[in-house]
Amino acid sequence: MPELEMTESKFKPIAEQIAYLKKGVAEIIREEDLTAKLEQSAKTGKPLRVYLGVDPTAPDIHLGHTVVLRKLKHFQDLGHTAIFLIGDFSAMIGDPTGQSETRPPLTREQVDANAKTYLAQVFKLLDPQKTEVRYNSEWLDKLSSYDVVRLCGHYRLARMLEREDFRSRLDNNQPISVHELLYPLLTAYDAVALRSDVEIGATEQKFNLLVHRDIQREYGLASEVALTMPILVGLDGQRKMSKSLGNYVGITEPPGEMFGKMMSIPDALMQPYYELVTDRTPREIEALKKEVAGGALHPMDAKMRLAREVIAGFHGQDAARKAAENFQRVFRDRQVPEEAPVVKLPSGPAKKLAALLVDLKLMASKSEAQRLIEQGGVEIDGVRMDDPRKEIDFSKSAEFLLRAGKKKFLRVIVE
Repeated sequence: MPELEMTESKFKPIAEQIAYLKKGVAEIIREEDLTAKLEQSAKTGKPLRVYLGVDPTAPDIHLGHTVVLRKLKHFQDLGHTAIFLIGDFSAMIGDPTGQSETRPPLTREQVDANAKTYLAQVFKLLDPQKTEVRYNSEWLDKLSSYDVVRLCGHYRLARMLEREDFRSRLDNNQPISVHELLYPLLTAYDAVALRSDVEIGATEQKFNLLVHRDIQREYGLASEVALTMPILVGLDGQRKMSKSLGNYVGITEPPGEMFGKMMSIPDALMQPYYELVTDRTPREIEALKKEVAGGALHPMDAKMRLAREVIAGFHGQDAARKAAENFQRVFRDRQVPEEAPVVKLPSGPAKKLAALLVDLKLMASKSEAQRLIEQGGVEIDGVRMDDPRKEIDFSKSAEFLLRAGKKKFLRVIVE
């Protein structure tokens, strides 16, 4: 981990831990409690129990999901116990956070399949040897009817309905199912069962985290510290990163594809991205910011560093280096990618260029292909094509490099 010097003590100095843990954080409830817990941890030599609960409602993780995951990693880097809690029980209820209607429940089979895929991706960031993996079905499956009624008795309906999601649905005469009211209470029992000192969540989950703190007190435990992280803005620079919006970077995508996407982010997002998706310390990020502001470092080069760091974390240094070199070759030096995909086609009658682009799945439709050609976005062996009706000879064996747009290259072999 960059620049964090180990001391003779088991843990780093409190001020140094606080500075590193606060990086990118939206809110700490309460910071003085976190300081007190870290001081007690240093005194006793006992690491804090820090957890992140995730409902595996989808199998794939994108960069936005890793923001909270990386903060858990920071606690792990500092020597504390990182608990990755898979909400296999709670996923079948569904978190009502941000929902305008009751979401359909998942089956146990769907949850189990998603959880398996999730873990493989999570361990690209967390150390699997040092991570405590738990499933909340361990205790929630065992609660009796009496236990659930007792749990509900520790919280008031009026406070639950203060929640923005529920309040807006009531105002708009939209239904709220009773099981949705149970969600924050059952996940609060996770904090009780884990005896957690700190819980990490996104800003939109603040209500749930506050309920968890209250319920821990009701069960005679000290309240955990709630640490919230901002929502990562997507590649468009405006909306939250989301697969449905198409503004995401998937952490299992090929390194070259990830690199190209990272290089498309607006310059204004560089600092928050450095804070939220890298392990750089606040001091390093500030130094980088000054370099860019002072002209010592070009913003494009700062962005390339960011892309390399992110990709190295998921695919390794060698893959990140190759992706950077390929980007440099294709986009900055306008050269052909080292490993352009190869497609082999049988010889036959000539094909019109626009139709060929569609056949090769480089474009979705002939009209789109025609527009791209007329705009000068298509080349064959480096020569710009400007006639969509141009016929490409397929009567004999040949090989040519086809470029469509800035990023799509194909080496076409006619046999």
